[in-house]
Amino acid sequence: MFLEALGSALLGLALAWAALHRLPHRMPSRTLVLPTGVAGALFGAFLMHTALGAGHLLVILTGALIVSVASLSLLLRPAERFRRRSATA
Repeated sequence: MFLEALGSALLGLALAWAALHRLPHRMPSRTLVLPTGVAGALFGAFLMHTALGAGHLLVILTGALIVSVASLSLLLRPAERFRRRSATA
């Protein structure tokens, strides 16, 4: 279980760093994004470990990856070019 937690935390950290590196203009501050990626991955690993039990390391890490991506996607801000102005403005 320690390896699952450590692996999922590192996976979430790497995913958050990649999101910051790839989309810096659409992400909030680094101090919010990095812990969100790690917390999402740990929560995903906890859910998968609870549902499946021990012994399914790759499936648990996949669940951690999915929940981490979902939590990081909630932090994305819209791009400036897609904002619409109201007709009265």
